[in-house]
Amino acid sequence: MGAVARRLPPAGPPAATVRGSSGGVGRASSRAAEALSDDLRRGRSPALDARRRLAGLALGAMGSMGLVAAYQFGLLRHLPEPPLPRLDSDAVDASGQAYQLLQTPDAALGLASYAATLALAGMGGRDRAVDRPWLPLALAAKTVLDATSGAYLALEQGTRHKRFCVWCLVAAGSSLAMVPVALPEARTAWRHLRRGG
Repeated sequence: MGAVARRLPPAGPPAATVRGSSGGVGRASSRAAEALSDDLRRGRSPALDARRRLAGLALGAMGSMGLVAAYQFGLLRHLPEPPLPRLDSDAVDASGQAYQLLQTPDAALGLASYAATLALAGMGGRDRAVDRPWLPLALAAKTVLDATSGAYLALEQGTRHKRFCVWCLVAAGSSLAMVPVALPEARTAWRHLRRGG
């Protein structure tokens, strides 16, 4: 591949070519929705590429939290992890602290939170930093909240349990990685708002 970046083929057909027929059960489509479909799946721009990276990181964090949730609900008997010192996902995720907030497994709350981040990454079209600047600003704020929450949970595990859940660390690492990816679009949105847009 060398220094030249290879352009991936677009994901799927143009939305207008698969428009459903009128009538029938289900949601109607609009040109705005079709444009969003094409932007997210087929479009190329730094902001869209960043939103794809954010979606990938959020989905990775959700995958980690999904494993923890399966354990916390008793669907898995054991959480696999590398044999490294201070890793004990089973013990950390079985603790009462992991079930204290809202009296539900904390991984379920983590999944809901990352789903909100994923939805924010998907909202709005190619030019949302100008058309709907609150969306990139909300996404940047949400990624900072996710990163802060992940860092706090890691600190809590290290100080209270003296051991860590590796899957929680993966999710926290994904959260930290999201912040710098979200900032450029948020800066563009902020500049647009300050100019009176």
